[in-house]
Amino acid sequence: MTGKNSITNNVYFLGGFATMGGMLFGFDISSMSGVVGTERYQNYFNYPSSSVQGGIVASMAAGSFFGALMAGTLGDMISRKRTIMLASLIWIVGSIIQCATVNIPMLIVGRIINGVAVGLASMIVPVYQAEIAPKEIRGRIVSLQQWAITWGILIQYFIQYGCSFIESNAAFRIPWGVQVVPGLILFCGTLIFPYSPRWLADHDRAEEALEVLANLRANGNKNDPAVVAEFKEIQDAINFDRTLAARSYAELFRTPNARRVFLGITLQSWSQLTGMNVAMYYIVFIFQGAGVTGQNTNLQASAIQYVLNVVMTIPAILFIDKWGRRPVLLIGSTFMALWLFLIGGLMGKYGSAISFDGNSTTTWAISGNDAASKAVIACSYLFVCSFAISWGPVSWTYPAEIFPLRIRSKAVSLATASNWMFNFVLAYAVPPALEKIQYRTYFIFAAFCVGMTIHIFFMFPETKGRTLEEMDELFNSDIPAWKTRALPASRLDRDIEDIKAGETDEVK
Repeated sequence: MTGKNSITNNVYFLGGFATMGGMLFGFDISSMSGVVGTERYQNYFNYPSSSVQGGIVASMAAGSFFGALMAGTLGDMISRKRTIMLASLIWIVGSIIQCATVNIPMLIVGRIINGVAVGLASMIVPVYQAEIAPKEIRGRIVSLQQWAITWGILIQYFIQYGCSFIESNAAFRIPWGVQVVPGLILFCGTLIFPYSPRWLADHDRAEEALEVLANLRANGNKNDPAVVAEFKEIQDAINFDRTLAARSYAELFRTPNARRVFLGITLQSWSQLTGMNVAMYYIVFIFQGAGVTGQNTNLQASAIQYVLNVVMTIPAILFIDKWGRRPVLLIGSTFMALWLFLIGGLMGKYGSAISFDGNSTTTWAISGNDAASKAVIACSYLFVCSFAISWGPVSWTYPAEIFPLRIRSKAVSLATASNWMFNFVLAYAVPPALEKIQYRTYFIFAAFCVGMTIHIFFMFPETKGRTLEEMDELFNSDIPAWKTRALPASRLDRDIEDIKAGETDEVK
């Protein structure tokens, strides 16, 4: 399927299909959050303590940490496309092991392998999306990654919920086994994907790069002004890169790259410190603390949260390239801090020490105050909405677009690895925190949200509407981050107009 009008030349199709790599992460989140509070799971694994349960959940993030680091080198060596395919194969192996698990160690091994796959995919998919998308819709295309994660959470949740009525261990084996399906679809679909034009150009395959770029931008017309201008910009950036020293990880930490690497790492770390993924993993425990009891009631309340996560990501996808990255991040973290402070305050004022049979994690809950319980649940839903429309999509978009081609894959791998490192730490630490310091856990995450708001305002420039090759000029300038929204239009737009003007003069 290489014709000019082939669906594989449609940026929306390519960017959307590739996000099945993100969907794998969503499947994993829901595959655990849906079972940790069920009697069938608790009984089979001998009622794991809060620390053991934290270790089971965190094992996936540990694998993802190493997968993300591996993806940096693999993305450069074997291409973005083949790295996605490798991730899907590894995911299939891990899902089979989880489905066949007979004890906690085997479950952890399966989750680590799945984690390696998720780490590879979560790092390389945004890079591939950013490199094929035109600047006008780059944010929208990369944001599809977060939307796929939310769909993965929702789909697996309903599978999990349906299987919860099965009176056997198939209640958790079927959902874990079903995870093989998206892995197979991703592998087979990626076979027909084009390579990233920027990766091709960087590997001295200029003619192929031009052909792919022309197919993506102008139905195969290599002489289209937009294609000519963008291809020249890519070539100029590569030629400049080759005047520099040999590529290595060391240059990521030298001027002028160190600043951007730091921003990418901290942004991905902050996205975990919002507490969103913790809320997704341990939603059952959070609602128990809000006074919601009963397996079916709790799972149904969780379903609302997952649906909101999907729906509220849509506005970000549609408008991220209009709103910009900075205001979305700033508003999102401000509101998340508000909801977290309210949850902690309500639970602290109206809750009390409590114990649940077979569950050592929830030691503090609201009991007998229906209004306070509903308020906590409402704030939890609003917290999810605030993340979904802001940090969810932008935390994947921003790191994928700020680095020069020569270090992009390696730099994004470090940023993504930091995401998974904090995911691991928090997934492991939160159950003991909910057990020991209870509602105060929410105040800690609220404080993180305040810190990230300040950091974004002073340190993160606006990147919307600029090509990947223009990021050097943006980040190497002395313009304060809060003034970058007012910068002139993209240089690429001027180049395109110059080419059009030249063609007009030739005709005359």
